[in-house]
Amino acid sequence: MLGEAREKYVQKDGEIWTTMLNRYPGFFGKEVWLNPNQADELVLIIRWRTRQDWNSVPVEDITATEKQFDEAMGDTPHQIVESVEYQGSEISPRTEFVEV
Repeated sequence: MLGEAREKYVQKDGEIWTTMLNRYPGFFGKEVWLNPNQADELVLIIRWRTRQDWNSVPVEDITATEKQFDEAMGDTPHQIVESVEYQGSEISPRTEFVEV
């Protein structure tokens, strides 16, 4: 996934996947991280309020969205190499200002 292919992937991902995910409660957003040293690599960080929110997205919608995305990408090669789930911990906001 080089140059133009990566740009196409990011654009179509936003148009298709992010639009679909935005329809579901609990979707907090997505970040796309581009590796400046490796043009064929990018990382998608997708945040949900809870794992249950993510699991409530109907499989049929995921399957239909995958199909729509694949069709939009056409012959442009794209592949998910790894999918990992992380659990975050809530951190209470606390800021202290010290006058000097």
